[in-house]
Amino acid sequence: MQVLVRDNNIDQALRVLKKKMQREGIFREMKQHRAYEKPSEKRQREMSDSIRRARKVARKKAQRDGLLPMPKRKEPVVKPRPVAFQ
Repeated sequence: MQVLVRDNNIDQALRVLKKKMQREGIFREMKQHRAYEKPSEKRQREMSDSIRRARKVARKKAQRDGLLPMPKRKEPVVKPRPVAFQ
């Protein structure tokens, strides 16, 4: 994985690197390798992950078909500006 550093801006390059690693799933993989996982636990985790993915796909399909209501959009929270004292 390669990230270009422009104008010696290391903070921005680090953010880009973290985003790429997150997308690739490297952080999740590192977390799994911290400790030994028994084969039975691995099978159970993979099964629950596949069930979760299948439910998500079914829910999205039902929403598109109109059987379930679409999720409400989150409105951005607008913080009031502090009033300047005169």
